[in-house]
Amino acid sequence: MRVLITGAAGNLGSALAHFLSDGPHDLRLLVHRTPLHEAAASRRVEIVWADLAEPATLPAVCAGVDCIVHFAGRLFAPRPERFLPATNVAYVRHLTAAALAAGVRKMILISFPHVEGETSPSAPATGRLSGDPTSVHARTRLAAEQVMTSAASGRPTAVVILRAGMIYGRGVLMIEAARWLMCRRLLAVWRRPTWIHLIALPDFLRCVQAAIEGERVAGIYNLGDREPMTLQAFLDTLAAHWGYPKPWRAPAWSFYWAGSCCEAYASVFGTASPLTRDFIRIGMASYVSDTTRMTRELLPELAFPTFTAGLSLL
Repeated sequence: MRVLITGAAGNLGSALAHFLSDGPHDLRLLVHRTPLHEAAASRRVEIVWADLAEPATLPAVCAGVDCIVHFAGRLFAPRPERFLPATNVAYVRHLTAAALAAGVRKMILISFPHVEGETSPSAPATGRLSGDPTSVHARTRLAAEQVMTSAASGRPTAVVILRAGMIYGRGVLMIEAARWLMCRRLLAVWRRPTWIHLIALPDFLRCVQAAIEGERVAGIYNLGDREPMTLQAFLDTLAAHWGYPKPWRAPAWSFYWAGSCCEAYASVFGTASPLTRDFIRIGMASYVSDTTRMTRELLPELAFPTFTAGLSLL
């Protein structure tokens, strides 16, 4: 197969490209502003440029492609409510139109369970397209799922939506950020317990590979391990594993205040904003998924079924 990976220079996009590079598939890696080293190109790896904001640049990169895995987006910028309707929704609309016109057989959208709104072990996310999330990140990603699903309805192109919980492993951006902050005693977390559903990076990559290769794979799949836990327990376990003090507990309002300060600074000086108020909003939303369909159709056996087993990755 020829597989197009958008956002191939990003954190997870590059991890997937590396994971698949030794396999049987030809890879077409789509980049925009962040370049990939030319040495990454080989007989079976092609680096291409396009701008998802410009539909005219997309037909050429979709031509001859069997499957598209869409990671590309924008993060760490202030006021995400201003750009996420474009980067999360319009970009998906442009890519979907080009893929359908090119006859791409399968499109895979990387998403997250937050799109269903607040969920918990007793009321997990089930794969609905009718959620009511509070954060702009989740609302626009849900809209992207709806755009792709609606556009491909009645067409031969299969749509696969992979809603991954928190992905952890060495090199994962959020995990490495937590490590950097912890070792400097700068990491804090709010007091209210927040449920999260984890999945180890190797298991996530194997799920994506199974979605690419599965002839009958289509629809929404929730990806996660067997034991949801609270964010607070997750961070405390990480701290103990790395030999750092546990994160500080702080009131919820202080995180929104910190997000406002980061966004204000970034807006004035044109820098990245590693923290935004919408990140805090989505971070405080509990999410737990029903992963029955994942284990039945994508990955019957997880290499790291619990976070305790996955600590060896860190």
